[in-house]
Amino acid sequence: MSDDEADPELLELLRKSLGLGGSFQNAPAETRVLESAEHVYNNSIDIAVDSRGTKAAAQMIWSLMQQRNYCTKTWSSHKLHPKTKDENAVNFIFTMDLLNFSFFSDKSAGDRFCVSYKGIRWTGYWSLVAALQRALDEGIPITSSDFWQNETECTEAILRKVFRSATEEEIPLFAERLRCLREAGRVLYERFDCSFLNCLVEADGSAAALVNLLAENFSCFRDETIYAGKTVKFYKRAQILVADLWACFEGEGYGAFYDIDKITMFADYRIPQMLHTLGCLRYSPPLEHHIRQLKPIDKGHSWETQLRGCSIWCVELLKREILRKHPETQVNAILIDFFLYDYMQERQVAGEEEIPHHRTRSIWY
Repeated sequence: MSDDEADPELLELLRKSLGLGGSFQNAPAETRVLESAEHVYNNSIDIAVDSRGTKAAAQMIWSLMQQRNYCTKTWSSHKLHPKTKDENAVNFIFTMDLLNFSFFSDKSAGDRFCVSYKGIRWTGYWSLVAALQRALDEGIPITSSDFWQNETECTEAILRKVFRSATEEEIPLFAERLRCLREAGRVLYERFDCSFLNCLVEADGSAAALVNLLAENFSCFRDETIYAGKTVKFYKRAQILVADLWACFEGEGYGAFYDIDKITMFADYRIPQMLHTLGCLRYSPPLEHHIRQLKPIDKGHSWETQLRGCSIWCVELLKREILRKHPETQVNAILIDFFLYDYMQERQVAGEEEIPHHRTRSIWY
């Protein structure tokens, strides 16, 4: 959108103030995440998308996804993800993505935060999933919004037990996770009759509507910042919540969304790392030096916004290239993101990281 174009959100507010409705109010929901990413890309100073590298990566990604038969079923094949297709799975996914942020550690592999569950030590994102599964096994109703609201039962001590570590390092941003649970419990009570299922009912089968509903009603999902004079929206956790529902239920039942392809890649710290490794993203010397030195980047900093926005746009270009070369392929940004995340984890375990991920402490990812 150029500077001369009217802002759709301002137009909507003006129409409402004048009592004008009609077809505009019934228009399909849009998250504006992709539009935001394109704005960041168009105004990026420190990050460039390498066209040749992106085309080569698209072919490699498509080939590997075909070899591995990568699809929504892959999500449920992970050991810790819910295996049932019911309301319990919905509540688990909502809780999981409510707290799905900031797991990196600068400590050694043996000293970083990890969760011991069923004889295995889990780190990163999987430490959260393991902690939730362990809590349920121990009789703690961690996926219940009624429990989150009850400060007599859901105490700080109980939550520290839920997220207890097998090492001396505790889970990052513990206080922020507690606040997310409390806020979500309150909003569900006040607005959605104590049930996240009512959010799905209100979204009425629209992935974009559900993302917007989450961002509008829960401040902990309102992942926005300002870049080059405009508000940009990333909505990482709101989008991945929709994607996880879609993948868990394989596009049916609670996971049926008629506009699922409006969901973009989830702007975090792992996918930019992978896109750089694949030669899709190029960094300015100051930014690359900063990342390689493991120096933190403040949330909202221009570098962080560029990393996130350009990654979303790059994955969009990867998707377009795959579909251009292989129009019969069933692929979207969600599956590409899931694949790149899993592939990056494999490379990390094999000691094949070519560049560290950027380090930003934030509840957004």
